[in-house]
Amino acid sequence: MAAAATGPVKSPRDDEIEDGDPREGRMGFLEHLDELRTRIIRSCIAIAAGMAVAFFFVDRIADFVLAPTIRALPDGATLVFLRPGEGFSFDLDIALIGGLILAAPFVTYQVWRFVAPGLYAREKKFVVPIVLLAAVGTLAGAAFSHYVLYPAMMAFFRSFDSPRIRFTPRLEDTFDLYKNLLIGMVAVFQIPTLVFFLAKVRLVTARFLWRQIKYAVLISFIVAAVLTPSADPWNQTMFAAPMIALYVISIGLAWLVGPKADGAAASRSDVKLPLVAAATILKFRR
Repeated sequence: MAAAATGPVKSPRDDEIEDGDPREGRMGFLEHLDELRTRIIRSCIAIAAGMAVAFFFVDRIADFVLAPTIRALPDGATLVFLRPGEGFSFDLDIALIGGLILAAPFVTYQVWRFVAPGLYAREKKFVVPIVLLAAVGTLAGAAFSHYVLYPAMMAFFRSFDSPRIRFTPRLEDTFDLYKNLLIGMVAVFQIPTLVFFLAKVRLVTARFLWRQIKYAVLISFIVAAVLTPSADPWNQTMFAAPMIALYVISIGLAWLVGPKADGAAASRSDVKLPLVAAATILKFRR
């Protein structure tokens, strides 16, 4: 009778919703689609505006992007383009990159406004650290690619220049290489961000990552061997070192943000990620 008088037992999650959590106003499927469409349209408008601004400074941006290539060219050599519209396409790509960079804060805000209604209050607390880590990783990865990786690769390609074979690279080919390396390094430098998220949702722990460090070192050298055109082990070590350093930093980050549990609980947490991965594989095989 006492239990009936007091009403149904409420969970902490129910209290969180009643205390003004934005999830209390749930939208239907069509409302979600309309909200997504609005956010995408606003983001595209911001990117277009950023492109328009960047197009006025396209020459300065292009000089910055092509600077490592120009330094690697032999004396008297220049970049060439063969297709009539190749130069214009290059300017558009440069303007698009500038527009994406200028619009990135606004686009991030639009993503946050779309995702925020589906998050609980305690889940929003680590959104800001994730965004900051992603921004720092993006800048660090782009800087490493622009100032270290790409110039080293162009210097290696330039070493084949000889009196009978002139090194005169094509604009589109060199820019494609630049973009691919830039995207690859930005992705690699997101390792701390990924580990931060996985540690927060308790899928990995510092102990688990430390136990897998030998595999991380092996994978880092494999990636370095693929990205580095030279077979020189010292050159490959120079490119693998940042990946290994990021992994070690991620271990410390997982230890700082992860739950502090006893030995038994930590051991159970160490196997959670492999179990999740195995369950996902079995699901797709059905």
